[in-house]
Amino acid sequence: MDLFWHRRDPRLRDNAGLAAAAAAADARSDRVVPVFAYDAELLETVGARRRTFLLRTAAALQRRYRERGSDLVVRSGDPAAVLPDLAEEYGAGRVTYNEHYRPARRERERGVESALADAGVETNARTDLVVVDPGRLAGSYPNHGRFRDDWDAVPTPDPYPAPEAGRFADVGGERSVRAVAADASGEPDPFRTDVDLPAAGYRAARDRLDGFLAEGIATYADTRDDLARAVEAPTRAVSRLSPYLAAGAIGIREVWAAATEARDDASDEDARRNVEKYRDELTWREGMYHLLYYAPDLAESNYRSFPNPIAWREDDAGFDAWKRGETGYPLVDAGMRQLEAEGYVHNRPRQVVASFLTKHLLVDWRRGARWFMKRLVDADHASNHGMWQWIASTGTDSVDVRIFDPVSQAAKYDPEATFVREYVPELREVPADAVVDWPTLSPEEREELAPDYPHPIVDRDAAYERAKRVFEEALGKR
Repeated sequence: MDLFWHRRDPRLRDNAGLAAAAAAADARSDRVVPVFAYDAELLETVGARRRTFLLRTAAALQRRYRERGSDLVVRSGDPAAVLPDLAEEYGAGRVTYNEHYRPARRERERGVESALADAGVETNARTDLVVVDPGRLAGSYPNHGRFRDDWDAVPTPDPYPAPEAGRFADVGGERSVRAVAADASGEPDPFRTDVDLPAAGYRAARDRLDGFLAEGIATYADTRDDLARAVEAPTRAVSRLSPYLAAGAIGIREVWAAATEARDDASDEDARRNVEKYRDELTWREGMYHLLYYAPDLAESNYRSFPNPIAWREDDAGFDAWKRGETGYPLVDAGMRQLEAEGYVHNRPRQVVASFLTKHLLVDWRRGARWFMKRLVDADHASNHGMWQWIASTGTDSVDVRIFDPVSQAAKYDPEATFVREYVPELREVPADAVVDWPTLSPEEREELAPDYPHPIVDRDAAYERAKRVFEEALGKR
């Protein structure tokens, strides 16, 4: 008997480790016991919204196993203690799992490997979080284009099929994910949260992907930054697969293969261009995991070296206004209010709000990254911290100092203020051009148009010049 330890991979299809465990068991006419360890210490570090979505996704996985005449064995505790006990209980000689790149997760892997070795049980770790193993690429790249060139040169594997039902052991009657989580957490219902979450599990993820393939991917490059379209058709303007990829509900190889097939089947060059842009965005995710693989302190330390320290400001009042969506910059506030209302932020305002915090307010990017990890349903350690560093000009970028102007961004991507009005009700009766230009209006104009909406907490031009000066000083250019 073999155990398969489900971690951030709660799915049957396109699961590298599960496929390997099933193949090895099949070769010995044996069976696989799928297990899930409710690791309270680890889950306490995860934002409540994401934790709930992860648990719901694990519950959906358990239903899938039960449909196949098996079950997901759920236990509570440190995996280094849980897995040796389960191996003894089921007479397992090997535990297979998919490896992680986040330092805390790697530390758990080492603890599990040591405990299982002491118990005489083999371990087998597989690469699953990415299409291309970062270890096959160079340690660093000057920009995404160079990374993509090398990444494209590595053959990409096909999605792994779901193992046949007969490959799983008959372990019916196990306790549910919800029951174990309730006991371990002390919460009456660990599936409750303060926002409406997407439907959980592989089937929901695949339905969302199929809908996007049918009605969104062929126009993706044209609609991905159209904020009015994001309000009207949120899962067609972009895929909004990020919660499912972050939870591991769907495999990245499956998404890549589907996008590649859509590109190959594109009806014309315009559609092909749109689909190719989506594929390129998937390689940005690969790039963020590459960064984490070679720079495990990505969440704590600047990726880029500076000859002088960056003069971050301890602006608690500004940081709190940013979190509440009360900065007086409409697009920034709309993005932050979307975060609070949905646990998600569209990519364009996600970049704008991060730039505003790190450049216009000069608040350390780590504070913003931690807040996102706490509030996002799609929080992903690699993508979140890689994105924040890129925006903060401390990561991989060909531009020394990148500053998003929230006014010009609104004028370009939300000219009718559709997105802003969706999330900032104080501005719904204000003309669109005034919403876009809000920080440039006089205090008297603002007071007359929307007395309940805040004035800008920082001067647009002065903040821009200050950020430029601070980063040039850090770079030794002043």
